[in-house]
Amino acid sequence: MADTPSHHMIYGSLVDFVTGEPLVDTDDERYRQKLARLLVAEKGFAKGELEMRRRIETLFARQFVVSKIDIVVSIAGQRIMVVRYGPGSLITRERPAIAAARVLAESQLIPLAVVTNGEDAELLDARTGKLLGTGLEAIPTREAVLTMLPGLDFSPVAPQRREPELRILNAFDVESCCVGGPCALPGAKEG
Repeated sequence: MADTPSHHMIYGSLVDFVTGEPLVDTDDERYRQKLARLLVAEKGFAKGELEMRRRIETLFARQFVVSKIDIVVSIAGQRIMVVRYGPGSLITRERPAIAAARVLAESQLIPLAVVTNGEDAELLDARTGKLLGTGLEAIPTREAVLTMLPGLDFSPVAPQRREPELRILNAFDVESCCVGGPCALPGAKEG
C-alpha cells in the first residue's frame, strides 16, 4: 500500500481496460473497470465507443469543484449515455448525473444517464429525470440503444438552464476528505 494520505485503500496500480493507461488501484477504480468491462463484454459496446474520466469544472461561491463523469458512451460519434459511479445510495446521485448529461456538451444533451454503485444501477432519462429502469440489467445494450435512437432527444438545454445545472454539479460534487482537503492524490489519476 502506498504511503500517501487518502481516504481510499490503495493497492498499487492497475491498467485501464479501455485506454491502457496506468491508474491508482482502489476499490472505487476496480468498480469503474468492472463497469467498463460490462459495457464491452455484456452490453456490446466497443472500447472505442467509451470515453473514460470526463470532467466538468465549476466555480461558484468561491467553491471550485471537478465533477467526474466516469464513462461517456457514444455510437457513431453521437454521445448517448453518461455513467457515473459512486459508492452507496443511488438516489442521491441521480440529480448530478442528470445535470452532467445536460451540460457536458454545449451542443447537445446526452439523453441517457446511469448512476451506479457497481452492484446496482438506475437508468434515467436526462431530459425529464424519469427513472427508466433499475438494476445493472437496466443499462441498455448497444442494440437496445440503436432501437431507442429515433426516440431520443439530443437537443441542448436552453442557454438559461446551463448555469443552474452547473450549480447543481458544483453543490452535489463538492468533495472533502476527513482532514478537510481535496481527496485527489497529487499527480495521480484517482477518482
